[in-house]
Amino acid sequence: MQIKRNAVAHWLGAGKDGKGTLTTDSKVLNQTNYAFHSRFENGAGTNPEELIGAAHAGCFSMKLAFNFQNAGITPESIETKAEVIFENGSITDIHLHTVVKAPGVSAEKFEELVLDAKVNCPISKLLNTNIHLQSQLL
Repeated sequence: MQIKRNAVAHWLGAGKDGKGTLTTDSKVLNQTNYAFHSRFENGAGTNPEELIGAAHAGCFSMKLAFNFQNAGITPESIETKAEVIFENGSITDIHLHTVVKAPGVSAEKFEELVLDAKVNCPISKLLNTNIHLQSQLL
């Protein structure tokens, strides 16, 4: 099965003084602002690294949920934070921090499921960077 998703970036002006908007077909992002100030400072709007973090955290969490499902376990909750490190013009590292509430799963099985999600979620496969993982089972 092939799935296609679309997003459009519209940029006006030069790099530092310009500004842009991002829009997705779903309109979850609908002319969402991004600019130098939201990327390299703490200005209003989003930035590519934040969006990569959201995509990676979401993808990892969903892959982990499927891993639990395939193991016959239903987790009560999965919360994942992705910290994206942008340094010298490259994304050098992503730190995934996940906390899972899943009564009845052993620590060994939990480690197996989270490590598989780290390696096999589609965003992890896409990224050419160091991916670090901290996981906690509640």
